[in-house]
Amino acid sequence: MTITKKTARQRKPEKQVAIPPMPDYNARVLAYLAGAAIIVSGILSNHFKPELIWILPGAILWPHLLYFTVRYFNRQRNPIIRHRLLLLDALLTGPLVVLIDFSLVPTLLFILMLNFSFIIVGGMKSWMYGNLAWFSSVCIASLYFGFSIAPPTPISVSIVSGICVGIYICVTAYYTHQQARALVHAKSLIQHQREQSITLSHKLAKYLSPQVWQSIFTGERDVRLETQRKKLAVFFSDIKGFTELSEEMEPESLTELLNTYFNAMSQIALKYGGTIDKFVGDSIMIFFGDPTSRGAKEDTLACVAMGIDMRKRMKILRQKWQSQGIRTPLEIRMGISTGYCTVGNFGAENRMDYTIIGKEVNLASRLESLAEPGEILVSYETFSLVKDMVMCRDKGEITVKGFSRSVPIYEVVDFRREIGANQSFMEHETTGFAMYLDTGKIGTGEKDQIVRALESAAQKLKDSEDID
Repeated sequence: MTITKKTARQRKPEKQVAIPPMPDYNARVLAYLAGAAIIVSGILSNHFKPELIWILPGAILWPHLLYFTVRYFNRQRNPIIRHRLLLLDALLTGPLVVLIDFSLVPTLLFILMLNFSFIIVGGMKSWMYGNLAWFSSVCIASLYFGFSIAPPTPISVSIVSGICVGIYICVTAYYTHQQARALVHAKSLIQHQREQSITLSHKLAKYLSPQVWQSIFTGERDVRLETQRKKLAVFFSDIKGFTELSEEMEPESLTELLNTYFNAMSQIALKYGGTIDKFVGDSIMIFFGDPTSRGAKEDTLACVAMGIDMRKRMKILRQKWQSQGIRTPLEIRMGISTGYCTVGNFGAENRMDYTIIGKEVNLASRLESLAEPGEILVSYETFSLVKDMVMCRDKGEITVKGFSRSVPIYEVVDFRREIGANQSFMEHETTGFAMYLDTGKIGTGEKDQIVRALESAAQKLKDSEDID
């Protein structure tokens, strides 16, 4: 199996979605200018005291002073600073309302601007704290400057106040609307990219074992050159008679046959939790114990159980191929070894393989090559881990390169529970007849159909005897 850092052709980067926020600086300048215009209109109409003219330069300079101070400390993007500056605006608005003697229309419109800004910037939490700060500043300013109520607001002041506050709210609402549109567009782009990523990941999953693919895409495993030592159960298999068959069949038919075989065997491997390493010709290499492990004993038992299931499945495939006119008897042979191997990513930074190396790999390959058709050979350590569940037959010792001593080997017969009177598996094969029966896998609704098929077959045999 192959892991590459570049999983797809380089594409042009998607156009970035520009979300046009209204900067706090611009919003604050606009709000303070609106306040200054209201104060000027009140002074000109003799509604406010002339001494309040000093608020005009303060309202013009204060937003710029805040902006350059925050920019100097590079905190303009800090949301906490934004909320605190808004609270400061609320604290300054309180004394202003007291100084204009709570003039009804300007006061209500100042409160409207403040609450509008609170909700846009920080939601209900900001609204609550902002109003608390404003009310507190009003109380303190009333104690300091005194409390008095202004006469009814002149029409000119009301008109100027309404126009200025209306401009502020409309401009701010426009930028908020633009942000909402940009966010909707960004969401649709993100959803599109997410769908593309899912499609791509599913395509890449075809080239990786599901366990490896999942560990990479969930972030559990980094795609880098690294290995580790682990105790693994290593499995090799190939098809006896495939070389002869490849000389007889057309490449297209041979490819279809091989893909059918690999698909069936892969399903069994994944069913038992095996990590499919590679397909080479008609050979399959699988290991158990990485990236996930249930312990050496359970991993080895799963590996042997997989081999037994593959051997049974091969009988079904062989019957299917014979019915399609393939006369060459194809048999699977397997080798299994358990021991410490080096597992991980091997290769280069831009092209690597996730695989295993070690003498146990060589031993499993050697056992597979020594196995007879339909035979599963296992090493001594594999045998010792599964002997209480699996019946094995002693096959003597062999000499393997890399091992200083002869290696005892064993042949897997079957699960102990499947041997004897209670076995669920039956098979019989001869010229003109082939039967594979596993009662443990037959559903209740299928039993009657099978019984009728067997009775029909038995009746045809009897009829043929009568004719003879």
